[in-house]
Amino acid sequence: MDMWGSKMLAALEAVAGMAAEGLELPPRAFQDLMHCGPHLLAPTGSDFKKHGALGTVLAGYHYDLNFLTIHGKSKYPGLFVWLRDGRRVPVKVPPGHLLVQAGIQLERVTGGWVRAGFHEVVVSDATVQAIQRARAKGGQQSLWRGSSPPFWGGG
Repeated sequence: MDMWGSKMLAALEAVAGMAAEGLELPPRAFQDLMHCGPHLLAPTGSDFKKHGALGTVLAGYHYDLNFLTIHGKSKYPGLFVWLRDGRRVPVKVPPGHLLVQAGIQLERVTGGWVRAGFHEVVVSDATVQAIQRARAKGGQQSLWRGSSPPFWGGG
């Protein structure tokens, strides 16, 4: 987990540099704010043997309190985000890609120019279908939805 977490935090640092340049700030403006900040790798898990019913909320509607959050691809769908126009859409992270979300710290430091991303994790039709496919493999695939998003916060 240390290697994965370190790579994810390095990716967040790179994204922060790109965001600063895109906002016409000095390239290290955000990285310098984050130096020695509370960075957290927060593994979570959901057992679909117990919590696999359609509509089960695994992580309620929220935004993150930190600066940036990064997500890798999950074996089970269920992450939803809200677009600025209010639409709720399922997240589909392609293999080899990552999803980065702004937290409230980034929203505040940019004066609202960049907004924190509202999201939730819910057992959806697609989740139920993935659970059924996993069960059909006769125990060869875990029925746990694991996630280990790093949260990159300011000091």
